[in-house]
Amino acid sequence: MGVRQALKSLDAFPRAEEHLLQKTQSGALVSVIGLTIMATLFLHELRYYITTYTVHQMSVDLKRGETLPIHINMTFPALPCDVLSVDAIDMSGKHEVDLDTNIWKLRLNKYGQIIGTEFLSDLVEKGYEHHGHDHKHDDGKDHNKESSEKTHSHGFDETAEKMITKVKQALANGEGCRVYGVLDVQRVAGNFHISVHGLNIFVAQMIFEGAMHVNVSHVIHDLSFGPKYPGLHNPLDETARILQGASGTFKYYIKIVPTEYRYISKEVLPTNQFSVTEYFSPMNEYDRTWPAVYFLYDLSPITVTIKEERRSFLHFITRLCAVLGGTFALTGMLDRWMYRLLEALSKPNPRSVYR
Repeated sequence: MGVRQALKSLDAFPRAEEHLLQKTQSGALVSVIGLTIMATLFLHELRYYITTYTVHQMSVDLKRGETLPIHINMTFPALPCDVLSVDAIDMSGKHEVDLDTNIWKLRLNKYGQIIGTEFLSDLVEKGYEHHGHDHKHDDGKDHNKESSEKTHSHGFDETAEKMITKVKQALANGEGCRVYGVLDVQRVAGNFHISVHGLNIFVAQMIFEGAMHVNVSHVIHDLSFGPKYPGLHNPLDETARILQGASGTFKYYIKIVPTEYRYISKEVLPTNQFSVTEYFSPMNEYDRTWPAVYFLYDLSPITVTIKEERRSFLHFITRLCAVLGGTFALTGMLDRWMYRLLEALSKPNPRSVYR
């Protein structure tokens, strides 16, 4: 008997007799509000527990001998597809376009609607001696020399004349071009560029009547170096650079960071993220180069690993008890205050009784 009495004295939740309990409308209102708040907080905590969060880790990049995929999707609203070419140059100075690379060009009218398509099946792989970081397209001299030799030896044939006429007509009609596909390049620093460098220099001169009239306005719909993972935002996506005056060369300096995304299911997605700065060099009448859009990239020696993780169940229970218990205590205090306020207002005034 003494043990039972001792246990009862430890009861933190004593029960009152039923006839001593008083239920009020204010208490019911506070109870409904409290239950609504607790249900909302419970759903919020449950969602917080179910959703994953990411942890970032850094380590030295140990990958070697792999290729780097470059996904491009760009529109040139002022240049026809016949004059555009895509080239990639690595750090060693080797001009390389992979024969297995898939690049498509879509002809667009002046309203941006597709009017034709072309597959670049004539891609070649060429090796050149490295005489500087910028290669021949950067200084323009080798390009002009080679084109001059071809022109003097062969002259303008019927094919070149037809192409000039065709491109001039396309320019008059306001044709543009959308270039998209994937370039697989060596995993070393380099650049790829889209330009009119594939044209014979004299053919280009006949078409545009000078480099000043080559409008390289462009819209970058997508530029990435691997598959996308949740939360990734590539800084050049939906970037528009429209020239209103003189033409020039755009250069995007890209720093690629190798990245691994590890899903909660333990699946690993190797990809890359990047940062970018850009520079525009306007043309003048004395320049011997032709306008182009360059993407100069370099790889970081650090790999970023992003892991999805889920919060522990104990963490969920702790937060749930805190928010639900706090809400219950707060609504209890509010009920007592409202009851005392209504009781004070409903009491008769002693002075009016004596009168």
